[in-house]
Amino acid sequence: MDPSSSELTRLIADARQGGREATDRLLAVVYKELRALAQSYFAQQRGNHTLQPTALVHEAYLRLVRNAAIEWDGRSHFFAVAARAMRNVLADHARSRRAAKRGGDWGEVALTGYGSDGSDRIFDALDVDEALQELAQLNERHAQIVELRFFGGMTVAEAANVLEISERTAAGEWQLARAWLRRALESGD
Repeated sequence: MDPSSSELTRLIADARQGGREATDRLLAVVYKELRALAQSYFAQQRGNHTLQPTALVHEAYLRLVRNAAIEWDGRSHFFAVAARAMRNVLADHARSRRAAKRGGDWGEVALTGYGSDGSDRIFDALDVDEALQELAQLNERHAQIVELRFFGGMTVAEAANVLEISERTAAGEWQLARAWLRRALESGD
């Protein structure tokens, strides 16, 4: 059974203070949730994707634990940073495939509801990463909302909590960011 949000926040705090049991339990809980997130993400992908959910979780987790300077403010903050780590792993994987193949089947991502007709669309992972970087230059919070929703698997309410804004503000900014991203990605087709 998964711990409550408050229990996970306590585990994060205990692990940060060096508690061995809390660190072991945190790893088990976080791994399970990250694996579920990666699995749901890959369920939308083409079958021959060369990066598997387990590899994505392992690489993202390694990046998270290597950065000892981060002090987790709780569950939402942890998974927000994990979403960024997963996005970076996917972009790095796509870059290496692009460099290795010099064209062809690079890394692709399916964005649910991003097509102009509301359908799922497949985009190059690097195009998505570059579009999010451009969006961050225009509005960092809009890029964060997309990252939290798509890569972090968060609801609008969860993203609002992480960003410390109202749910209504997050919902409006999610709509704006999604429309901007759709336009940016479709203009690159």
